[in-house]
Amino acid sequence: MEHIFKQGTNPNAPVLLLLHGTGGNERDLLPLADMIAPEASTLGVRGNVLENGMPRFFRRLAEGVFDEQDLIYRTKELRDFIDDMAIRYEFNRSRVLAIGYSNGANIAASLLYHYEDVLSGAILFHAMVPLRNIEIPDLSKTSVFIGAGKFDPLIPEQETKELAQQLRQANSTVSEFWTNGGHQLTKDEVEQAKLWYDNNFS
Repeated sequence: MEHIFKQGTNPNAPVLLLLHGTGGNERDLLPLADMIAPEASTLGVRGNVLENGMPRFFRRLAEGVFDEQDLIYRTKELRDFIDDMAIRYEFNRSRVLAIGYSNGANIAASLLYHYEDVLSGAILFHAMVPLRNIEIPDLSKTSVFIGAGKFDPLIPEQETKELAQQLRQANSTVSEFWTNGGHQLTKDEVEQAKLWYDNNFS
């Protein structure tokens, strides 16, 4: 997968796995990582799927309707990629924290839904339930921050609340932060994500 790796100054910080939204690339969330955890190493990844020329992490059938078979395949692809990169760049595989926005947040959530120890934490901005009718593994070692907008035109409020509830039922510690905004990422969300990160990982 197309990616960029930047070595951080703090070897004890988790590696930040940066997962862009539709139409983004591996560099999109680097400024976000600098705001949340400037000392951490970063691994920015570009999705392998194109939708009208725009990179994504998995296919969808319509707005908000995921191609579930492709999602499952791409989730495993991303997990295997992280494993390979940990060897290549010699970072601690058990200390990977995902930061995802929109489509990137959805593939990060799918990693959590499928694999027990794939992430030590996740910051999910504007995420949906990736799959239903799936047994989520034990996430008691995984903390999650969810940032969302109450008036997001793409993601109903109940959808995000269901995601948070399912993660909690899998024993994850979940923090929700809601704004009165829409689908765009807000400064308030980023600031709250940094506070959450500082409390949990620094």
